[in-house]
Amino acid sequence: MDLNTAMQLAAGGLSAQGTRLKVIAENLANADSTAQTPGGDPYRRKVVSFRAVLDRSLGATGVKVGPVLQAQGAFERRFDPANPAAGADGYVLLPNVNPLIEITDMREAQQSYQANLNVIDAAKQMISHTLDLMRS
Repeated sequence: MDLNTAMQLAAGGLSAQGTRLKVIAENLANADSTAQTPGGDPYRRKVVSFRAVLDRSLGATGVKVGPVLQAQGAFERRFDPANPAAGADGYVLLPNVNPLIEITDMREAQQSYQANLNVIDAAKQMISHTLDLMRS
């Protein structure tokens, strides 16, 4: 694999992890969001899916962001009849977002993002060193 291919594949990884970080940030921002109407459903956690894509021009398989899916799972119920989002039974549905899981996912996405940046930096340094050698 040549350095240009490595940089293009790493750039695809950066883009994918950047999208993942945005979705995680949205989940965290809505971790306490209740429904807009009484008895309605609150915010539902979103999950980014990835898919492998064969790039024939590069001769390599890269990563692309697939559909952003809504995570299935039960909403937590809390008795709070004074809340405007409470249903007729007095319970409020809370999002299926667990901040601990989101922070763990964020940390993993940050590390993957950094790894792709490191690949680009290493490729740039190798290209620079090669040009220096050619000038000598």
